[in-house]
Parts: sequence; structure tokens; C-alpha cells
Amino acid sequence: MSTQEATIETSDLPDYAPVPRSALGPALNEQGYYVGRVERNLYWVTDGVYQCAFLTTSDGVVVLDAPPTIGHNIQRAVDEIAAANGVSNKVSHLIYSHHHADHVGAASLFDKNITRIGHEETRKLLLRDDDPARPPNEETFQDNRTLEIGGERIDLAYYGANHSPDNIVIHLPDHDTLMLIDIVNPGWAPIYLSNLTEDIPGYLEAPANALAYSWKHFIGGHNGRLGTRDDVTLHQQYMADIAENSRKAIDTVDPTPYFVKYGENVWAGLKGYLDEIAATAAAPVIEKYTGVIAAADVFTESTTFQVMQSIRLDLGHGSQVQP
Repeated sequence: MSTQEATIETSDLPDYAPVPRSALGPALNEQGYYVGRVERNLYWVTDGVYQCAFLTTSDGVVVLDAPPTIGHNIQRAVDEIAAANGVSNKVSHLIYSHHHADHVGAASLFDKNITRIGHEETRKLLLRDDDPARPPNEETFQDNRTLEIGGERIDLAYYGANHSPDNIVIHLPDHDTLMLIDIVNPGWAPIYLSNLTEDIPGYLEAPANALAYSWKHFIGGHNGRLGTRDDVTLHQQYMADIAENSRKAIDTVDPTPYFVKYGENVWAGLKGYLDEIAATAAAPVIEKYTGVIAAADVFTESTTFQVMQSIRLDLGHGSQVQP
């Protein structure tokens, strides 16, 4: 028995605001990637949606994350730069920003004998997940670790859970660069639920942690361009506006109509009430940032829902005790 595939006409799909040109990055090559110099011997690679980086050193190449959508193009990018500069293309180290498959799911493409480094929680989670595409990092750290590889310095730091339980800051002070994945998407709004974040208080705190470092170049892990300090500050303000409007909406939206309408179906009543809080809080933010941050009109309401829920559940705002 065959099933007929559903067809969707593009004319039936919603329209969204144009993407600001400032949000876009450089054109990709025929293989579908772009590789460019960040500073000196530090390079970044993007497929327009995901990003990673690598550092050429006298002891080999240090790769920072390995997104599967870039996949074999990571080594192609390394080969391209190594050939142009007359240096080794042999990958010796791989640093994991965190355990998620969309950022390190190509880790198995590299030799099994390379040194893999990440947070101790990353190792625990990778051992739990038992994914052959993501070999667990053998080397770990707890709070801070400074690496000296081929005369180059890389500082790793852990400030607690944010996007994920194990997401770290990677600072390259001699290259004026900071890498922090899945917090700020330079030029773009976070996608669903604050970039699918597990710990909203940590997520909201992360930009301030990043800005406390000295750096000029920002690698956020997503979209097609590098970021700046202004991008991180703009994201910080965007999230602060979401949080402020969420508190106001929690205080002002009346739940009564939803619970009257749906009666004993309390989940339907709750859904209507919480969705209205999110929509009410998101509306002024969407108006303010559309045309400033790409896709602000696409994902702001989803992110607002996640922030609003954290304000309710983590911070207790609006919680009422039965008299």
C-alpha cells in the first residue's frame, strides 16, 4: 500500500521580514564552505549555517569543534590553508566546545590517535550517549585550563551550565578571539527556545562572561560571519528586553478567559494562558528588532516562551501561594 506524499505550495508558506545584509557572511566555494583568516594562524570555516575553527602550529593543527554539516570540508579547509602557507596539515588536537552532535558530530573523521580535549562533563555525556561519531575526549578539566600547543596559547574556562551542561569558553588571547558556541548567533536571533537552551539563567549570564575577556573576533558556531563585541552587546540587550517584557506580561495577562473557556481541560487552559503571555511579551521585542537582527520575527516568540518559563520556574516570579 502506497502513501501519497503531502505537497505544500510555497505560496501557502508564511512570509518573513528580509534578512539584513549585515547578517550575511562571505560566499561559499564550490565545495560548499568558506575558510578565512581570523588572526595570524587562526582560521575559521563555515557552511553558512555552522562554524568551526582551526589553529596551525609547529606541533600540528588544532581543530575547534567539528560540525557534521561541514564534515570532510574541515580537512579540505585545513589542506587549503596548509598548502598556501607551507605548514603541516596534520590534525593533532581536537577541542570540544560541548557534547552536542550538531557541533562535534564529525569528530570521528579525525585520526583516533589525536588528542581530544573538553570539559569533564563533556566526557561524561559522550560516554553516556555512546555515539561512534563523537569519540569521548580523553583529556578533561574542571574550571580552567591553559593549553600551550606548538607555542600557541588557548585558554579554556567553564562557568556552569548555559546552553548545555558542559558548554565552555575558548579564548585565544594571542589571536584576539573568543569562541562561545550556541549563545550569540552574530547578526541573527536565537532559534527555538533560546537556541534550544537547557539552562536559561546560565544562558543569560554567558554574554557578560564573554565580554569580561579581551577580544575582537567572536566565533559563535552559527550562521555565516564572525561576530564582534557589538554583536554580543546587541544580543544581551535583546535578551534583556525579552526578560523585562516577560515579567510585565506575567503580571498583567489574565488567565481567567482560558480556564473558563476550556473548563475541566486544564492543560488547554494553561496552554492558552502561557501562549498569550509569550505572545504579549514578544510583540514589542519583535517590533523593535525586526530589521536589526535577522529572523527576529521568526523565533522571538519561541525564545520568549523559554525565558518566560524560566522567570516563572527558576526565579519564582508570579508564583502565588494558596491562602
